[in-house]
Amino acid sequence: MPKGEVSALLGPSGTGKSVFLKSLIGLLRPEQGKIFIDGTDILQCSSRELYEIRKLFGVLFQDGALFGSMNLYDNVAFPLREHTKKSESDIRKIVMEKLELTGLLGAEDKLPGEISGGMRKRAGLARALVLDPEIILVDEPDSGLDPVRTTYISQTLIDINAEIDATILIVSHNINLARTVPDNIGMLFRRQLVMFGPREVLLTSDEPVVKQFLNGTMIGPIGMSEEKDEAQMAQEQAMVDAGHHAGGVDDVEGIVPQMKATPGTPVRQAVG
Repeated sequence: MPKGEVSALLGPSGTGKSVFLKSLIGLLRPEQGKIFIDGTDILQCSSRELYEIRKLFGVLFQDGALFGSMNLYDNVAFPLREHTKKSESDIRKIVMEKLELTGLLGAEDKLPGEISGGMRKRAGLARALVLDPEIILVDEPDSGLDPVRTTYISQTLIDINAEIDATILIVSHNINLARTVPDNIGMLFRRQLVMFGPREVLLTSDEPVVKQFLNGTMIGPIGMSEEKDEAQMAQEQAMVDAGHHAGGVDDVEGIVPQMKATPGTPVRQAVG
């Protein structure tokens, strides 16, 4: 992944996106291949070395993974108390800084059950940031959110990239997010990386699986099961030729404007 940039990984359900994220941080061990993090193959390193490499990462899980019995302040402070020897005054300074960065100042005393899904996502993001990671992994940030809240969390991710120049990898099914947020896009299909590159290349690609996914249509290699056979693809194309609408939208091809950082934040290094 290009350092300091925002990348998005797309793909149908069951194609290996979450497995890929877990493999990156050493929670799963691949059957074959290598994983290099900052030049180190994590499949060959010791437990101690893997522990140090994991410090490079911050992870936002789909549901935020907050402790329901802790308020937001204590949830965000938890990694600092567990993994550092910082004083409570230093911890408070860091926690309040991350809460401000994610737009949660004033909500620190609330429990996860007392706030919206979007706020829980941002609280999970604040916690992922407290150890100052170089790489932030974001698993389905739009899961459970309406389109408006998805836009807010997308803006937050762009602003965080501008503020701390972290490398961010987003796994998502959300096409609008994928088209407007990242600098780079990758496409997984049948547990293979079909394409990875600048957003402009993927958004104008004629690769069948990429084009189908971005348009949300039935026409293409992606089916209800992991893959289609040629007979099913031919049948669906014949239906379209006969005038049946294949779903999806017809006007999403091409490059759309990329979301920018909020005015007042630093210029993003990736676009500066």
